[in-house]
Amino acid sequence: MGEVQGGAGARGAAGGGAPGVGRIRAPGYPSALAGIHAVLGKHALAVPILHACLSAIMMYWVYRLAWLLAGQRYAYLAAAIQASSLGLKTVVIDEQREPGGQIYRAIETVSRDRPGDLDLLGEDYARGAPLAAKFRLAGCDYRCDITVWQVDPDGRVHGSDGKTTSSQKGRHVLVATGAMERPFPIPGWTLPGVMTVGGAQTLLKSSAVVPQGPTVIAGNGPLPVLVAAQLTAAGVEISAFVETTGMADYWRAIAALPRALRAFEYLGKGMAWRRRVRRAGTAFIGGAEGFEILGENQAEALRCRVGGQEKTFPAQTILLHCGVIPNTQITRQIGCRHDWDEQLRYWRPRVDDWGASSVDAIYVAGDSAGISDARVAEAAGHLAVLDIAHRAGRIALRERDDGARAWRQVIAHHLAVRPLLDRLYPPPAEITSPSGDETIVCRCEEVTVSDIRAAVALGCLGPSQLKSFTRCGMGPCQGRLCATTVGELMATLRGVSVSEIGYARVRPPIKPLTLGELASGARRDGDSSGLAKMQ
Repeated sequence: MGEVQGGAGARGAAGGGAPGVGRIRAPGYPSALAGIHAVLGKHALAVPILHACLSAIMMYWVYRLAWLLAGQRYAYLAAAIQASSLGLKTVVIDEQREPGGQIYRAIETVSRDRPGDLDLLGEDYARGAPLAAKFRLAGCDYRCDITVWQVDPDGRVHGSDGKTTSSQKGRHVLVATGAMERPFPIPGWTLPGVMTVGGAQTLLKSSAVVPQGPTVIAGNGPLPVLVAAQLTAAGVEISAFVETTGMADYWRAIAALPRALRAFEYLGKGMAWRRRVRRAGTAFIGGAEGFEILGENQAEALRCRVGGQEKTFPAQTILLHCGVIPNTQITRQIGCRHDWDEQLRYWRPRVDDWGASSVDAIYVAGDSAGISDARVAEAAGHLAVLDIAHRAGRIALRERDDGARAWRQVIAHHLAVRPLLDRLYPPPAEITSPSGDETIVCRCEEVTVSDIRAAVALGCLGPSQLKSFTRCGMGPCQGRLCATTVGELMATLRGVSVSEIGYARVRPPIKPLTLGELASGARRDGDSSGLAKMQ
């Protein structure tokens, strides 16, 4: 298992990219969180449990399905299996090359070609192998490596294989586009050597590629602790784990601890991850703020304030993460209604208890409907399929409700830990609404905080209008990566709520599409529409 020279990239590995990466090597790392017991006093027993929650659930990225199941995330596996068992003709459209989504990314390849890595990636990841095998046997029409660039309100899904476009009409579409990492706009975040924690995990799963040299992880959330444990087992030197979570967050989380104990297995996992990282020697630093990445042509260090003192952490690679948010580009483009969650600081599509959206043919399940957990996403997929099957006349109302009972119990159990995590990991204001003039907000068009501030001063009222002022949100990602930050920043500058600011209108194509692909107008599966109508 030799080293790889130079850089490496992978779909989903957002950031400047790591100048030095290597193949999986051997373990290494350490850590310590000091002072907590002294502060909590008699509450010291709660400390290890609270620490566990800092890592307890990785942010699971999801799936989509329907009578037409357009999927690129995890839970479509379970949903598609059930849909087929109920006699629904199921088409799965997946952006990846094999089933699994983010949580089980490349599970078939790893199981076949790198079985030794299953222990490194953990038992939760290994669970995907039998699920993927069962999915393969379900008889679904599985179309992989397809990029969905438009979904119509009537259930027609338009996709491209990179050469030609085609479309498929479904009576219902279950959107399961999962979650995406919240933007982390700080000075220097676009330098080479900076990437997201999720991006690093993607490289580890798909290619067994890991950072070389000193690595610093910064931000908050359970995912960084899981990835730190995985990278430690792979031999990565993580010199520091710098968290925004401070004592105020711990105290706030204590009230949610009794409910979280109902799902103690998550807390146990979190404690195990932290122990692995601490034993390797990684230093844990809490209550950090004022983040800045130093370097001219590439990242050289992370600088921040801890307890009022400035600290600098040299690093060759810096991994950032501040939670995940629903990926709502498709539901926005379709025209589904969305609501702003003031506590969690993200937009989510409005759905009922079965995942039905405000658009009759469209269902939404998993993290794309609100951040939860892989098992919750799986259960939500089952609920949506049951309702779709009932509406299609395949099962009676009582059969739908009886079938849903067990899945609702699963959801209640696995959501028990969620309030504690949400209190431990609130997104800091400096991340949601950056203030540094030269901090880049829109990476595609290199629009800075000062550009947006100037536009608001000239009378710009919202994100859609901001496109005309600055081209913010008009690059290849179509605002997917910057829209949440733009809304928060404009709300701060104007002194109004984010819900009043709104969200930029999303138009197709929601993913980059060449004129050649569009002009191909491939006819497929009875589609006679030729060129898809651009809305």
